[in-house]
Amino acid sequence: MQGITPCIWFNNNIEEAVSLYTSLFENSSTGNVMRYGKEAAQATGQQEGAVMTIVFTLAGHEFMGLNGGPHYKLTPAISFFVNCATAEEVDKLWEGLSKDGMALMPLDKYPFSEKFGWCQDKFGVSWQINLGARPQKISPFVMFYDKNHGKAEEAMTFFVSIFEHAKVESAMHWGPDQHDPEGTLMLGIFTLDGYEFRAMDSAYKHEFPLTGAISFFVNCESQAEIDHYWDKLSGSGGKESMCGWLEDRYGISWQIVPAALGKWMENPKTAARVHHAVMQMRKLDYKTLEDAAKSA
Repeated sequence: MQGITPCIWFNNNIEEAVSLYTSLFENSSTGNVMRYGKEAAQATGQQEGAVMTIVFTLAGHEFMGLNGGPHYKLTPAISFFVNCATAEEVDKLWEGLSKDGMALMPLDKYPFSEKFGWCQDKFGVSWQINLGARPQKISPFVMFYDKNHGKAEEAMTFFVSIFEHAKVESAMHWGPDQHDPEGTLMLGIFTLDGYEFRAMDSAYKHEFPLTGAISFFVNCESQAEIDHYWDKLSGSGGKESMCGWLEDRYGISWQIVPAALGKWMENPKTAARVHHAVMQMRKLDYKTLEDAAKSA
């Protein structure tokens, strides 16, 4: 299990999206599918029996898809950077992901890459497809703009201070007479719990907001871990929400959850009780959820 798992919020088209993604990326598969029970359906306005979540892997990396409806809208504020070993792979992914979507940067040669394109697919998920291999094929890419502009490097340092097995791998800065103010972050690569992220500052005026449509599961082995991540990420300007969700000081959404939550929710005998308990909480209480699973 990855320590951190990206969660993508879909507007009632999760099955079509996951089918497309797993058909395009090698070493991909669909895992557990959970459906809305009566209580969850009533609380969210979804139809009972509809798909709620799908766990899936792309290029060996775990993702979670959440069928949440129109509440959150996907935007390019957080995208997925894809490292491709060959030009043929770039072409295949670009063709499949940009079809019926929108090109944000056309597939072309750029000063930083022999072949690169940035698109938003027909479901709203944004992808940066690049010719250039790295150990982690797909990395979340966070853009710091508007009120967050100039804070990308600060954010990397903040996150690295919270997570174990974390470090800033590299940081390249804008120089004089470039797109952004000199010294702001052109590209930063950092790892949290061994999972690679990318970040950049952008001084352009972007009309799209940063939303919770992409969040990050942090899988915790104990209540002490839950407390640590919850307190650190929600503090100093962050916002607590329900069911283990929070926004950090930059507006990025996180879900701080017990690592065993997926197992409890997958089991038909324990899912309803555990889900009911989750719905009553802000920060999740490990023992309460474990007791709910055991009492089923």
